[in-house]
Amino acid sequence: MRQALISVSDKHDLLPFVKGLIDNDFRIISTGGTKKMLEDAGLPVTGISEITGFPEIMDGRVKTLHPKVHGGLLSVRTNPKHKAEMAANDIHYIDMVVVNLYPFKQTIEKENVTFTEAIENIDIGGPSMLRSAAKNHAFVTVICDAADYAGVLNEINAQGDTTSETRARLAAKVFRHTAAYDCMIADYLTQQVQERNPESITLTFTKKQNLRYGENPHQQASFFAGKKQGYSMAYATQLHGKELSYNNIQDADAALNIVKEFNESVVVAVKHKNPCGVGIGNNVYEAWQRAFEADKVSIFGGIVATNQEIDAATAEEMKSLFLEIILAPSFTKEAFDILSAKKNIRLMTFDTDLNQEDKNMFISVNGGLLLQNLDKKTAADYALNVVTEKQPTEAEIKDLLFAMKVCKHVKSNAITLAKGQKTIGVGAGQMNRVGAALIALKQAESAGYTDQIVLASDAFFPFDDVVKLAHQYGVTAIIQPGGSIRDEDSIKACNESGISMIFTGIRHFKH
Repeated sequence: MRQALISVSDKHDLLPFVKGLIDNDFRIISTGGTKKMLEDAGLPVTGISEITGFPEIMDGRVKTLHPKVHGGLLSVRTNPKHKAEMAANDIHYIDMVVVNLYPFKQTIEKENVTFTEAIENIDIGGPSMLRSAAKNHAFVTVICDAADYAGVLNEINAQGDTTSETRARLAAKVFRHTAAYDCMIADYLTQQVQERNPESITLTFTKKQNLRYGENPHQQASFFAGKKQGYSMAYATQLHGKELSYNNIQDADAALNIVKEFNESVVVAVKHKNPCGVGIGNNVYEAWQRAFEADKVSIFGGIVATNQEIDAATAEEMKSLFLEIILAPSFTKEAFDILSAKKNIRLMTFDTDLNQEDKNMFISVNGGLLLQNLDKKTAADYALNVVTEKQPTEAEIKDLLFAMKVCKHVKSNAITLAKGQKTIGVGAGQMNRVGAALIALKQAESAGYTDQIVLASDAFFPFDDVVKLAHQYGVTAIIQPGGSIRDEDSIKACNESGISMIFTGIRHFKH
């Protein structure tokens, strides 16, 4: 009689599968809670202790780590020596393993989980059985995912056994599964001991969805989710609209990163991963008005995100525009009804919890990976050193700090202009800072802003040319990191032009 060893934490769809195996003359071996469930269902089941001749001990920590289990899994059945050793030690073949692992990921995601609880949810016997069975997939069928029950049972019903191709495919899946499981544990323990410079890094992601294509139609793409956290597209919920695209996800991620900078009511509009309009206000409607007024042209076809619930009044205004996505913590029923009348617009909600926020970011390069800490420096970390004769006004300081929050998320060289708590010009990703400044200043001028403008720069001015250009377009206050060997040239130009300038001491490059 063939034997199947079954021990699962997730018991979804298990009973009909086991009944199907029994109908095909499998003897079922099981452990702990799985054994009890099968017995309660009236199914014949043999306890693991009857196989090993040894009790389950140490609260179940030790039950399957035994030669009669792993010998039955690892024996090469065409090897005479293995056959003789099986007979000599009264070991019987195990033909199938069905195991899924202790819920380590779900455990560490729980609020206020203790270290002890996390450790207890590290599975040892499960991965060992899966790996043994997967290594010997020439003879053993191994299942780690309930989604594979039906296919395996169909093959057994049709031809008496699984095919070698199926066993190989399931074995590869098992090693992906156990590798991901070990990665989660390694990452958790690395964080617990606060290791800042590990000799290797282990990352694991789970497929969220296949995408129609990547940046361009000829590129294939998929979306994978990592650890659960707030302000994350990987864990956002789509309430309405057509399927997300690769570029949608990148743009939306950029929008959420900017929203995360603000405690005030803020609305952010993004196009091609750069902000085209950002506004803050006393409520979401006021913030929306300012974000829209910041750039009424570029927002067309863009992505909008806010840290506030969308109300009906704001939804009515948004409805008149073509927007790809609207992201918010929530929508009122009236707002959702208004916006969902548009068939294709994606309406999405996201979690604002920052308790599980990542500390690092990863960027892929050909053949490698760059790792760095996230740029979490804020106004609280700035030196805010006024280096000019003219002091900025209180209103200018508010706008300067607002402009710098946005500038931090604009591709370098970055220049942002602001007035009245909204952006009025954004210069992004240029090869020199004068070019970026000119783009932003021309944008502000074309919208009718010609005086009392503030300017933020993500890095220092190597020359005084940006200051002189800014003066021509009505800039009255500047914020920048400082640190150039020619800082005095820029300070002098500010003094001659009646511009106030603040050094922050912190650079915000974003390549």
